Amino acid sequence: MRVGVAFERGARTALRTALSPYVLIGLSAGVGLFVVSLAVQFFLGTFASAAAAVGVIAAVPPDQPAPRRGKFIQLLPTAVIGLPLFFAVQWLHDDALRLGLLIVPASFFAFLAAAWGKRGIPLSVSAMLAIVLSIAVPGHLDGHGALQTTVYFALGMFAYMAWATASNALLNARYRVLMLVDTLLAIAALMRTQARQFVPLASGGERPSQPLGRLLREQAALADQLQGARDILLESPRTRRRQRLAGMLVRILEMRDHLLACELDLETLVTRPAHAEVVAALRHTLFELAREIERLADALLLARKPAVYASHRPRLQSLDWGVDDPTGVDGADRDTAAPRPSPAMLARGIADRVGHIDDETLRLIALARGDATPDLAVVRATWKMFVSPTAWSLRPFMALWRWDAPPLRHALRAAMATATGYAISLALPWGTHPYWVLLTITVVLRGSLAQTLERRNSRVLGTLAGSLFAGGLIALDQTPLTLLVIVAAAQGVAHAFAVKRYLVAAIAATVLALTQAHALNVEVSPVFEAFERIADTLIGVAVAWAFSYVLPSWERTQIPVLVQRTLRAHARHARLALGLGQLEAVDEEPELEWRLARREVYDSLSALVQAVQRSLSEPGAVRPPLEALGNLLAHSYQLLAQLTAAKTTLLLRRGRLDAARLASPLVTAAFGIAETLGDDRSTKPSDPRAATSTEALALPDPFEHDLSPWLLRRLRLATALASEVRDDADRVLRSLEGASSQRQ
Repeated sequence: MRVGVAFERGARTALRTALSPYVLIGLSAGVGLFVVSLAVQFFLGTFASAAAAVGVIAAVPPDQPAPRRGKFIQLLPTAVIGLPLFFAVQWLHDDALRLGLLIVPASFFAFLAAAWGKRGIPLSVSAMLAIVLSIAVPGHLDGHGALQTTVYFALGMFAYMAWATASNALLNARYRVLMLVDTLLAIAALMRTQARQFVPLASGGERPSQPLGRLLREQAALADQLQGARDILLESPRTRRRQRLAGMLVRILEMRDHLLACELDLETLVTRPAHAEVVAALRHTLFELAREIERLADALLLARKPAVYASHRPRLQSLDWGVDDPTGVDGADRDTAAPRPSPAMLARGIADRVGHIDDETLRLIALARGDATPDLAVVRATWKMFVSPTAWSLRPFMALWRWDAPPLRHALRAAMATATGYAISLALPWGTHPYWVLLTITVVLRGSLAQTLERRNSRVLGTLAGSLFAGGLIALDQTPLTLLVIVAAAQGVAHAFAVKRYLVAAIAATVLALTQAHALNVEVSPVFEAFERIADTLIGVAVAWAFSYVLPSWERTQIPVLVQRTLRAHARHARLALGLGQLEAVDEEPELEWRLARREVYDSLSALVQAVQRSLSEPGAVRPPLEALGNLLAHSYQLLAQLTAAKTTLLLRRGRLDAARLASPLVTAAFGIAETLGDDRSTKPSDPRAATSTEALALPDPFEHDLSPWLLRRLRLATALASEVRDDADRVLRSLEGASSQRQ
């Protein structure tokens, strides 16, 4: 039985991977390389085809699923930077010293592209490929001058850029679906992890820390996935189909908020033995909803109409909540004198939040089936605001010229590693292929030690496997057309898995490099090529690993900036989430500003989580204060959950609120939280006691009465959490300052 379930899960995972957007873009890259190279071979010959293929390979890294608008502009810097570098290397091909004097500063400026973040890293790789692969093209040996070889290279590069632009436009509709599918799978994974938090504990027991750490990582992964999905799904949603997909993405954003709010009050509820069955039932419901989301994702993946399902609301409403305390008092909320609702009320509240997730699941399926129409007002109002800019700006480049800037230090580190690798490659007894050492350094050396170590291991294993495989293929004395097919297939696989499964990408990249080198140097023994490839890779990996400790940009140096960004994001989000404008507005502008502020909170927390994760691979002496950072992250997500719950109440339950009674507490809480977190634009509340007032001596049933006392409770909890976030941040910053002083 277990074997069958495991096989089914494996088959489902394999299908999702095979139909993913990353494999599709890899397929497009492989076919593009084959078409361009075959066309050049037909008109200009075998060598021209091989040189053009090098141009294609150098142009491929920045080609990722992207909005149609600005696609060619996104790829254009590849040619602007790559063509001069390729020609310069060809010109100095026979002068090892002058070539080295060119390669080292060129690699420095190539790696500076990391200043543009995720979109800049592929540009760095592309520029280095233009340098490294130019060394591999011996055009001057076959009567082809540097200019002529560069023309072939440019022909391949520009032809592929045209191909990539057309392919991206043609596949845009499919990319929209696939990015939505990946987002659905990410939210389902987060839902499963959240469900694992619903574990009944003995009174006074502690919840396991492992699910919490996993929860933080998956929150960060979802935030990253959502931005990629926004860029494609929210671009020009003018047709009904695009509007439906964009509407589904908006519903996922709302679902994430409800899922985050499920954490509220759970810590108290799981310690109540009388509510163990309720906790277990809520856990089961979340797992069921995660399965429904996965079924929806699979239906979209296979272009099928998703099946409807019966709502879980009736089951949730039939749960036995236990006997309510008539006063509604069960201890106090945190350190305030405010009353705490009874466990029965808490259970009903959490169940209602799970019910909201169920409602969003029903809406998602209805949208996917075409049974409902999306909220076009939200879609049309937000699509331009949430799509990342496609234009290239000089601002990141101008801002990195300070000694502690990580991109600058990484570029210096990479230049020194390149110089060392080039010198070693010239001294080797088989120094005819120095580009193999440089290529390994290019793909292994990353901005952080954690990423370098991950690539180091995968690169070594991938090179060993790929060299054996490629050596066997080349030894069979393949025809030029067969070699072209192998190169195209290897390029497609390498590009598809470069981000998701680097081990697979490393194997394919090794096959690509060896086969392409053989096409350019047919007189070299394939057996000796494979041996050289393995040896040079080990040398390149060793150099990259060693230089990852030179001019290091330890994560602790970036933590203060990320912490301050998180505090500012929380402060702005509090002011907008609790603003009175939403109660009086006649348009969507206040809600749109809040959505932007909410996204910044999620993004800032995601960046902080990722930095903490990377720091785990660093030496213990330079790690940031992990315990304090863990508390900061946990309390930050709790604050976000409290404010989101308050905002949801203001948006969806405004008819059951006393606006006059809430006006002053909302303003006071908003600016009080902003002041606590250090927002310079905030002002001191006129009455600091207003947000923590204990006027609600009893909390009425939230399903039957005025919700104002419950919103006041949320304001008290959010205000207290803001103080905890501030204290956590101060502890982190003090620890980092103390460690810095000791080193000095």
